[in-house]
Amino acid sequence: MIKFLYIMNKQGVLRVSRYFQHMSLKERNQLQTSVIRSVMERSDKQCNIFELKDLTIVYRKYVSLYMISAVTPDENELAVLELMQNILETLDQYFQKVTEVNIVSNTERVHMVLDEMIVNGYVGETSKVRALVPLQLLDAAKK
Repeated sequence: MIKFLYIMNKQGVLRVSRYFQHMSLKERNQLQTSVIRSVMERSDKQCNIFELKDLTIVYRKYVSLYMISAVTPDENELAVLELMQNILETLDQYFQKVTEVNIVSNTERVHMVLDEMIVNGYVGETSKVRALVPLQLLDAAKK
């Protein structure tokens, strides 16, 4: 199960956070600080899967963004890496080259993509075309 997914910039500023399991605000803040610090301290030569407390942290660095998730020990880490790649490709397809500015100014749309692709911490939809349908309907309704 995926516990949470973060998208942050290379300076360590959190841009999107999505939790799939209830945590108190205090727990969230402590976890964010610890996870972000751990990811930022890692070099490019280190593996992008590591253990932190009772969670397995899986992250991927893109041009100027990091996508980070925490999974339970029974989850396939490589499948989560592939899911992250799929999420980024879906956002790329929608924004025609996703950037930090797109994510900051369209947070609700990013959350819609995440909600389509991850349902209650489990992979729900892997098709980019199907994941973008709600956004396309929303865009069509605004015209």
